[in-house]
Amino acid sequence: MSGLDDSEIEKISEGVSSHTYKKGEVIFQQGERASKLYIVCSGKIKIFKNLVEGKEQILYILSEGDFIGAFNLLKADRFDFSAVALEATQISTLDKSAFDQVMISNPEITLKIFEKAYERIIKAESLVERLSSSTPDAKVVGLLVDLTSDFGKPAKGGGIMLELTINREEMGSYAGIARETMSRKLQLFDEMGLIKLVGAKKILIHDLARLKAMV
Repeated sequence: MSGLDDSEIEKISEGVSSHTYKKGEVIFQQGERASKLYIVCSGKIKIFKNLVEGKEQILYILSEGDFIGAFNLLKADRFDFSAVALEATQISTLDKSAFDQVMISNPEITLKIFEKAYERIIKAESLVERLSSSTPDAKVVGLLVDLTSDFGKPAKGGGIMLELTINREEMGSYAGIARETMSRKLQLFDEMGLIKLVGAKKILIHDLARLKAMV
């Protein structure tokens, strides 16, 4: 991951203001003018678009050290997506004038912003591939693989445990399928021994390589 580390966050701390958001609280909305850089200091947020038919499409999930809004600031643009806290989350913000000074004075941070932009492109390509998959199975597998980087931790006895802060409906939004289909496919994968559903918010992936081989 190329998120900001502690030393880089310290370099841009002057002029930064912080705010704590509760789960479900809106951080910024689609159409709002981009006037700040948003840095996730703790917690997780979802970045999503509201589609014409009223549905929500999750684009990606940001965790500690991630940031959003840099390229919108460079263009003095409006956000074409929204951000909502998935759990108790602390966000630091940097206004445009301070951001411009950081970009001039700290080339390593500028490089980090471009690295993050590259990561976002890769994630966007993964999302497009998942949404264009011909089968619901492939969409669910692609989502589970992607979620390992956001929520995955090594599990005792092997495998990867996903400790989720998104519900089945949000998982369906991220994968591009209905909530009912998501729930049904997860139950099927559990019965096949690919995963184990541990309550409502935990999923154990027994063998990530075997899961990936399905698509």
